[in-house]
Amino acid sequence: MRILLDTHIALWVMTGSERIYSIRDIILDDNTQVYISTASWWELAIKIGIGKFDGKLPQIRQAAKKSGFLELPVTGDHTESLISLPPVHKDPFDRILVAQAISEPMRLITADAKLESYSELVWKI
Repeated sequence: MRILLDTHIALWVMTGSERIYSIRDIILDDNTQVYISTASWWELAIKIGIGKFDGKLPQIRQAAKKSGFLELPVTGDHTESLISLPPVHKDPFDRILVAQAISEPMRLITADAKLESYSELVWKI
């Protein structure tokens, strides 16, 4: 199985949060490929830069790599998929994650209930 972690889910996984208990077995399964989008790094860079998130992006990316997570670049195909998405959610980072999940295809794991209406590929925990 291939899964894409929403930014907050990736952070929860890397910090060992109990909030991810329901998906822990899926993430740790040897047959699961876990991806984090470069859009998540972009989102965190912006939040760090404006003081809305306290962290160091190079260390966060290194922790993701050590966890065995793969980086999913944003491609032109992903951006083209944005055109067909209904305006359910206004957050551009969430929208590109949904577009990536649909384009690849892979499961997007999130805690954002609004994203579920985009596709059956979105799993809310």
